[in-house]
Amino acid sequence: MLTLTFLGTGSAFSRRNFQSNALIEAWSESPATQPVPDDIMLLDFGTTGPLALFQLIQRPEFEYLQRNRRADYGRIQKLFVTHLHADHVGGVEEFAVLTRFASAEGEDTHQSPRPTLIAERDVMERIWTNTLSGGLGAMNGHEATLDEYFETVSLARSGDGYDPFRLGDHYEVQVFRTDHVRVNEKYDWPSCGLTIRDDRSCETIVYSGDARFDPEAMTPRFADATTIFHDVLLEPHEGAVHASIDNLRSLPKEVREKMHLYHYGDTWDHPTFDFVAKEFAGFARPQQRYTLFA
Repeated sequence: MLTLTFLGTGSAFSRRNFQSNALIEAWSESPATQPVPDDIMLLDFGTTGPLALFQLIQRPEFEYLQRNRRADYGRIQKLFVTHLHADHVGGVEEFAVLTRFASAEGEDTHQSPRPTLIAERDVMERIWTNTLSGGLGAMNGHEATLDEYFETVSLARSGDGYDPFRLGDHYEVQVFRTDHVRVNEKYDWPSCGLTIRDDRSCETIVYSGDARFDPEAMTPRFADATTIFHDVLLEPHEGAVHASIDNLRSLPKEVREKMHLYHYGDTWDHPTFDFVAKEFAGFARPQQRYTLFA
């Protein structure tokens, strides 16, 4: 079984539903029969991620991620980063520090002091210099490097995507480029989404990451998917870098019916958007565990 739980489902500047980061858990059996998953991955970890995770672990079904009333980051084996905006990486420094120094100080953590950080090659090359080194680069007595905090897996380009990686025993994660921010042209700023495939059933799910409306690239993925999680912009504006709700309403009914919308603003529950529950699978909800593959 594979499950996905959003820590938050809001946009970068949401004040009501935290930012859109997720926890993916792979189970050999199920949450009902296992106290702890076999494999655990954070899918982005933004500025509000630490507080959102703290709220999540107050729920009984996620208590295994709690130790001494704090988040036990040592349980989390993997962190995948889709791109370098702060709502997707702003919490990584806390994750790195608490994992590294809890272990160094001899606390009883449940995991190696170095979880695995996974990203496509351009994101990995930039994350230390552009995002993390200011806070993590100095330790008492020496200058630190990214490898002191994480095992790193830098995904090389392969065809129109990147080298895949694995979750648990049965799931292959395929990474694809997304058309998010354009400096000069499409795909010239690194940003990614995911397709996850169950080896046994051959079913797939799609997680868009942050992306403009890109039907040419996404239509084949949507057709094959059993479940889709797609970011949405509810109130479009000039220069938008996300798919608008009007864009997504233009998709075929059979695609919209399996599409959960996330990364939405704080107006999501205004009556203006009541149609979402009828035309889509609905708005994704924070702290709700979705079963991707049974």
